[in-house]
Amino acid sequence: MRRLNTNDHERGVIAPVAAFLMVVLLGFAALAVDVATMYSEHAQLQNGADAAALAIAQQCSKAATPCPSDQKTAAANYADGNAVDGHSNVLSAIANATAKTADVTTQSRTAGGTNHFSLQFARVLGFASTDIQAKATATWGYPNSGGGFPLAFSKSCWDLGPATAGTGTVQQISWKPGTPSCTNASGHTIPGGWGWLTQSSPCYAITATGNAVASDPGNNSPTGCYDVLNSWITTLTNGGAVQVTFPIFDTATGSGNTGTFHIVGYATFKIFGWHFGNASGPYEFRDKATDPGMNSYLACSGGNDRCIIGEFVQFQTSGGGGGGQDFGTSSVSLSK
Repeated sequence: MRRLNTNDHERGVIAPVAAFLMVVLLGFAALAVDVATMYSEHAQLQNGADAAALAIAQQCSKAATPCPSDQKTAAANYADGNAVDGHSNVLSAIANATAKTADVTTQSRTAGGTNHFSLQFARVLGFASTDIQAKATATWGYPNSGGGFPLAFSKSCWDLGPATAGTGTVQQISWKPGTPSCTNASGHTIPGGWGWLTQSSPCYAITATGNAVASDPGNNSPTGCYDVLNSWITTLTNGGAVQVTFPIFDTATGSGNTGTFHIVGYATFKIFGWHFGNASGPYEFRDKATDPGMNSYLACSGGNDRCIIGEFVQFQTSGGGGGGQDFGTSSVSLSK
């Protein structure tokens, strides 16, 4: 009896199935390549939208500089700069000075000027191109909270007008002794205190506008700030600039460690020198009339004097919310 060889039939079935599966696998691989390039394109568009929104918000937030008159052109420079091929399309770029927002929408664009993203392998399925967009919103305002060096300035010390694009007057801000200065001319000095704030960690105080922040008596030198002050000295002696954002108070009550400062905003002070108590080392720096660039008007009186020397400057920070008073320091951040 003749036996049937089923292997021949099986081989005949497997071959077309394998060919079909190969086509399917190649199709998925091709689509995966298109999807990957689409993700890459969207990431580039998102980077461009983010950069453009932040740049417009930064310009709008400067008191002496209006928002860009041609916001789409301003946005296009950042959108194109973040595209690998140097080409993108800005669908819209709108700054709202009242709401303090900058909204930018970008779209894919080819070198030939077509506002579509070309697909390579999906064409076999009838999809030659697709639209890819990215959106970003940046906001600006004036800080309403922060943390940093535990020292507060009186509002009456601040001399940088909102229409000024440069710096304030170089001045000495003095807390002790009780000489006529911007801190005590309006009765803002706390007896037994001089602007030091209660610290949440060494040389660091957390503050917020609208809140009363506790005072810390300033008779002793700020021992927890040794390393911070040393870093300031290193920066200044190497020709750098030390710009520190301080909380600003409008009223002060109590005395010593029972006193409080009412915080209303934040201002940035470019520091030239200081005298933080009767101590040596980093607690005194460029505070004497004989020091380079110093004179008798700016120099601290020595002894138990507490003073800092410098000027208020325009400054921008990233992140943080708005709601504080305008003291020349603005905050810019992405909200979405």
